[in-house]
Amino acid sequence: MALIVQKYGGTSVGSPERIKNVARRVAAFHARGDQVVVVVSAMSGETNRLIALAKEIQPQPEPRELDVVISTGEQVTIGLLCMALAEIGVAAKSYTGGQTRILTDSAFGKARILDIEGDAIRRDLEAGKVVVVAGFQGVDSEGSITTLGRGGSDTTGVAIAAALKADECQIYTDVDGVYTTDPRLVPSARKLDAITFEEMLEMASLGSKVLQIRSVEFAGKYKVKLRVLSSFEEQGEGTLITVDTVEEKKRMEDPVISGIAYNRDEAKLTVLGAPDRPGIAYQILGPIADANIDVDMIIQNVGRDGATDFSFTVNRAEFEKARSVLESARAHIGAREIIGDTEVCKVSAVGVGMRSHPGVASQMFRVLAEEGINIQMISTSEIKISVVLDEKYLELAVRVLHRAFGLEKVSGAA
Repeated sequence: MALIVQKYGGTSVGSPERIKNVARRVAAFHARGDQVVVVVSAMSGETNRLIALAKEIQPQPEPRELDVVISTGEQVTIGLLCMALAEIGVAAKSYTGGQTRILTDSAFGKARILDIEGDAIRRDLEAGKVVVVAGFQGVDSEGSITTLGRGGSDTTGVAIAAALKADECQIYTDVDGVYTTDPRLVPSARKLDAITFEEMLEMASLGSKVLQIRSVEFAGKYKVKLRVLSSFEEQGEGTLITVDTVEEKKRMEDPVISGIAYNRDEAKLTVLGAPDRPGIAYQILGPIADANIDVDMIIQNVGRDGATDFSFTVNRAEFEKARSVLESARAHIGAREIIGDTEVCKVSAVGVGMRSHPGVASQMFRVLAEEGINIQMISTSEIKISVVLDEKYLELAVRVLHRAFGLEKVSGAA
């Protein structure tokens, strides 16, 4: 008997029939003697509908009240799934984030999980019930409903698996695993049998939509065995995300790059003519941090004539907010001008093999240069190289890099 946490995304529970399919899958695990906790998202499109509804009332919704509204999507799903399980003879009990006591901070819309009180879940599991938990939500110290941000149900699933010391956390989605790149963009992309937490963390942070980045952080930190599977296929082992160092060493002799990730949701801001003095980076990015805006890539040009240019990227949805913050601080900074570009993207090569193989960056830059693609910004870590490009080159860049690093599916393979 194993303790399994299963998480189902919005497309997996997008209709009554799909919810019934999830119930049948869960029932099969329960029938073989496993204890099962199910974490679910809102039905596909429901969160967007609720946000649009809120904005009809208030164009810039109060964050606390918006969380109250959008958290209801998951409540609907947990109730429906419990009903579907009851219909096929499986005892189940639903819990909202507050009822589960998923305790978070008070950053509405972007809350972080602080603790999970799992006693009630354990009692129900011992009583033979399936426990169904609303993903994406929790409560703060004042009892206010909070949400965890887009993709937060993944984080809920992994956090509960960590709290319960589950044997495995299974993330069911509309894809059957983690691929070398987006197969919709590159049909020859291969599904990976295994990938390290480190690589998956980079790919999630770089735009891969398979898993939410905080869920990977949680899984790596608490050594949660994590597997990505398709909710629409009965067979298949999916992709195992592992901390197995033996496996990592073996894979370092395989292709240097494990995957090509990309992100369309990038925007670039540049502060022109800022004073070239100690502390200028803090004066620029301090107000951005105070506004709770995440910064991605950063580049500062060498100063000339006492001035420097400073560029950084943010999520495209926060571009206008970030530019407004900079304009308000421009006089204090002493900058000449603030300019921006929302038509950029980020393309990245990821792989633990970079540690032992030099020349990856030069190969990447050569391939892009041969296609006439100009690089605007560069960022590196031990196992990844990211570049900012004009968005119109995104698909071309992904395809040529995927081919150049030998990631294509072997002809005739499934």
